[in-house]
Amino acid sequence: MSILSTEQLGHSFNDNWLFKDLYFGLNKGDRVALVGINGTGKSTLLRILSGLLAPSLGKVVTERDLRIGYLEQDPQFQNQETISDFIYSIGNEKQQLIRQYEEAVGKEIQDEKLLNKLMDELSNANAWEYEYEIKTILGRMGIQNLEQKIVTLSGGQRKRLALAKLLIDDPDVYILDEPTNHLDIETIEWLESYMTSGQKTILLVTHDRYFLDNVSSRIIELDRGKLQSFNGNYSYYLEKKAEQNAAEDASFSKNSNLLKKELEWMRRQPKARTTKSKSRIDSFYELEEKTKGRQIKSSLELSVNVARQGNKILELDNIEKAFNGKAVINNFSYVFKKGDRIGVAGKNGTGKSTLLNIVTGAIQPDKGSVQVGETTVFGYYRQGGLEFKEDERVIDVVKNIAEYITMADGKTLTASQVLTHFLFPPAKQYGMVNKLSGGEKKRLQLMRVLMKNPNYLILDEPTNDLDIDTLNVLEDFLLNFPGILMLVSHDRYLIDRLTDQLFIFEGDGNVRIYSGNYTDYRLEQDEPKAAVKAKPIIEKSEPETPKRKLSFKEQKELDDLESETKVLEKNIETLTTELNSGITDHTKLSEIALEIQSLKDEIDIKTLRWLELSEIK
Repeated sequence: MSILSTEQLGHSFNDNWLFKDLYFGLNKGDRVALVGINGTGKSTLLRILSGLLAPSLGKVVTERDLRIGYLEQDPQFQNQETISDFIYSIGNEKQQLIRQYEEAVGKEIQDEKLLNKLMDELSNANAWEYEYEIKTILGRMGIQNLEQKIVTLSGGQRKRLALAKLLIDDPDVYILDEPTNHLDIETIEWLESYMTSGQKTILLVTHDRYFLDNVSSRIIELDRGKLQSFNGNYSYYLEKKAEQNAAEDASFSKNSNLLKKELEWMRRQPKARTTKSKSRIDSFYELEEKTKGRQIKSSLELSVNVARQGNKILELDNIEKAFNGKAVINNFSYVFKKGDRIGVAGKNGTGKSTLLNIVTGAIQPDKGSVQVGETTVFGYYRQGGLEFKEDERVIDVVKNIAEYITMADGKTLTASQVLTHFLFPPAKQYGMVNKLSGGEKKRLQLMRVLMKNPNYLILDEPTNDLDIDTLNVLEDFLLNFPGILMLVSHDRYLIDRLTDQLFIFEGDGNVRIYSGNYTDYRLEQDEPKAAVKAKPIIEKSEPETPKRKLSFKEQKELDDLESETKVLEKNIETLTTELNSGITDHTKLSEIALEIQSLKDEIDIKTLRWLELSEIK
């Protein structure tokens, strides 16, 4: 049964319908991804479903007292002054108790009487696990100073704060608009695990294809104002969509050819028509309706004529950079070579963007030297976004860079033709930039960078707010880009596909050069952990048979795992009781919470081993 649904839902802007007569249902435990190109109305639909926007047509029906949590692309913070004001809701008793406790603990001179009182109240409210969960979420989102003013936060920090609040509140339905934007890869992987635990009900829009595959179990496509559902993850959707497109394209081509013939017949017909002619005319209009608005999607094939590149490209010699005494880059050297395709990875705030700014000369290193080759032409796509004048048209923004672009084969494309390749139809080209969606503005910004014909391309988080169709266009272009590519991205799929070397920012100024893509790196990182967790089984084995049974040793391990897991669960139960027993020592409380988490991790490891042995059995 649906806990959230729509009836004849429609919405329009300036008499232009984004969608109409939509029927949609979300059941408890569903994890649904909404896909579609920029400008089709995905974010608008999410705002309507969350209750922030009234639809032009139809209505949204929800289960009584359903709590909906909504993460916007650009979160708004109304009357909250500090992070703490936003995180701890006034109407939530447990959150307010936790806030008072954290503030009391954080004071230089602690009021022991107040602390004891708050500890008693937290124990009575069974809130210690919740307090530990809040700390974990804030830590994962990089939120430390709860008294920091919200107005001082960057766009990325504001997005992470809004996501943290949503996870802490744990609503009945999560509605997420680009949740992975501004998160580093480690945090995205943690978020994947968090969102797939329990029976969470999720509706999300994201460009992150690995995240889509790992989180969603159903894909809904919004295309030309209509919804179509695919029961499976993103890989399944791509497979079925490809089959569907091939069938539709064949049918469209056939109908288009027939329509041309019928159009010629219509033009030749006299005004007086027979009954037989009337039937054919009706068929003509029916055929015209079938082909209206349907086009065979053409893939973008752009191979720009990049500026000539000499032997000397760029040399970094023992560069160092620090801010407020904290090193972000320490003694780093690298000589760039033709064909380098480098991914830049690391946690937020470790110095990735700083390196890009040093490379392009926007800032100078504290020590060391940067030598740029005479023929090196940088194309730098920054996170900041597109700057434009309110009265500028889309095509004017491009023409300010160049009237045309030269291709690798010597041919030239006009600004209008390049815009069309980048999924801006003529109607959009002569519209105002301020009418574009967030993703469309990012696409336009990216196009302006590429039109400069750089031979050294630097992309700093290019995937934020871009739809998947645009990402496919970008990937195809970058795969054939003959110059140097330097890519900072939290999109693991993009880094895996486009790079073969990594600069990994490990913190404290250390930058590691790794040969391989991100998946190679993670597998290498996980090997030592797996070696520690796993119990190697060394047997004097006989030659393997196609289907083997558990050895005596493995059978005993399987039996022991069941009893060991029960003991661990019993220990967690005991510790949880102790946690809520009224202990007044906050250090002891923290130790108990950490021990509970450690036991849970141990149960996870044993469960995985149990499953592995059970499959053999």
